Amino acid sequence: QVHLAESGGGLLQAGGSLGLSCVASGRTFSSYAMGWFRQAPGKEREFVAAINWSGANTYYADSVKGRFTISRDNAKNTVYLQMDSLKPEDTAVYYCAARVYGSIRSGNRDYDYWGQGTQVTVSS
Repeated sequence: QVHLAESGGGLLQAGGSLGLSCVASGRTFSSYAMGWFRQAPGKEREFVAAINWSGANTYYADSVKGRFTISRDNAKNTVYLQMDSLKPEDTAVYYCAARVYGSIRSGNRDYDYWGQGTQVTVSS
């Protein structure tokens, strides 16, 4: 079992920056691919970014490419999402997810464990 805990959400104005963190339990974090997803009110959960076990490979949704950066620190069992140039449409609950086996993917069903989420609200 893997427990994921997100933090760092908040309320800010458009154009601002915010960093999210996700700490994972377990001693095999360094072998997992990790992803960030988000869900806005009335919408389905959507892929944001993913990173492979080593951090060498990343993948982003077109909507956040160039503005968001995913990274990880395996020594701290932590994955990060740095969000810059935020827009009101980035408002959502942000979730981190762990994929125990395999390379990075963008589908909800590709991930095995999920955190509880952290709210990000961007005002115009």
